Amino acid sequence: MSTSRGCENTSSGHTLTLPCYILIGVLCSTILLFTLLGLVCLRKYRSLVHTIRELRKTKLLLGPVPGLEPPITPVRPPGPALQEEELSPQTPPQQQCSAVRPSSRRIWRSLQQGPRFTKSDLNLLQLIKAGKEGVFYQARMTKGTCKGHNMFTCKITKEGVRPKYVDTEVSIMRKLVHHKNILQLLDWNTAEEPYILIMEYVSYGTLRTFLQTNRGHLSADPELQSLLTIASYHIALAMQHLRSKMIVHCDLALRNIMVNKFPWEVKVAEFGLARDLTRLTSRRSTRWRNPRQRVPLRWYPPEYFKNNYYSFKGDVWAFGIVLWEMQTFGTLPYPNLETTEAVMYHICVGHKNANPEGCRPEILQIMQDCWLEPYTLRPSFTDIVRMLENIMETDADYVDVESPQHLVKDKAEYHEARCLRAASVTLDD
Repeated sequence: MSTSRGCENTSSGHTLTLPCYILIGVLCSTILLFTLLGLVCLRKYRSLVHTIRELRKTKLLLGPVPGLEPPITPVRPPGPALQEEELSPQTPPQQQCSAVRPSSRRIWRSLQQGPRFTKSDLNLLQLIKAGKEGVFYQARMTKGTCKGHNMFTCKITKEGVRPKYVDTEVSIMRKLVHHKNILQLLDWNTAEEPYILIMEYVSYGTLRTFLQTNRGHLSADPELQSLLTIASYHIALAMQHLRSKMIVHCDLALRNIMVNKFPWEVKVAEFGLARDLTRLTSRRSTRWRNPRQRVPLRWYPPEYFKNNYYSFKGDVWAFGIVLWEMQTFGTLPYPNLETTEAVMYHICVGHKNANPEGCRPEILQIMQDCWLEPYTLRPSFTDIVRMLENIMETDADYVDVESPQHLVKDKAEYHEARCLRAASVTLDD
């Protein structure tokens, strides 16, 4: 009897200690896992510290690189002429590695030494325009120049604008460099508020203000339609360049076109709503669902209101609105509609702006083609540029022989624009 009870006790003892063995095994495995994770983290930390030391040795973080412009933020390659994915052959190997690794970008952003200028360094001379998210001024530096420019245009963002939107705008403007019909970015400060973008100087502000101010003089000019056609051609060249870079403007309007010399030097500006489609997983816009993001409804196509969709053909629709604005000297589109709901309904049911008085038939046809539905029927900007070129060549057959010097200059600029367009990379919509 006693022997059988002892066996039972022994058997039960083994049964009770089995969960203990399992628990000990789980604890050991957990400790081993955390130890391995700690070793991996320590190794990565040492690698990051080594990378920072190497960057400091090459003076990428503490000083300018000889022969190059010092970077505003270490996250980007030096100089506004370089894109984020493009590297110059003269770029040091350490900088090339840092430019392509996302982890290094985060390190650079956290270790930036601060901006090269602030608002207190600017002397604001004249207000150009005030927008929803920022104010444009003609300005100069209180001391010195900005990359050799004594006068320039600066955009100062309003309070509450998120820094990631400003960074996106800077990135897009850097991608669109070296085009005579796009306002060029010179410098920027996105490290502290107010965020500031410094761009090249323009003499006459926005095209909308220029046309409204000079309406009396321009209305009496017999060459008005030719002048407006030339300005439209240069705007189309800029939009064709955007299309070749896979960038949708999303805010093309007469108020966002700057004038340096009418009609040969007009420049598309204001890329606060622009999107780089090479960095998006979907082309379908989501700004309509964001109540904080305001969009220019009077310039937006019907597919945006119906299907929340905005593409390159949406910019073509807006270009048609711009042509209408130019013909009416900056009149607000759908001038008889006052409420947002009325504008949206008017666009969705297919109503268009009335044909402007005095508009030449060729421009009117382009305008109507830009408003075709569905959006796949609208021409591409390459098609629009070609149509405007044909109109300008027709105008060149009828010239004023009393001003030959002016004609020779205009012809040279026209052929220069055609050569630049032919050299650019274009894509079909």
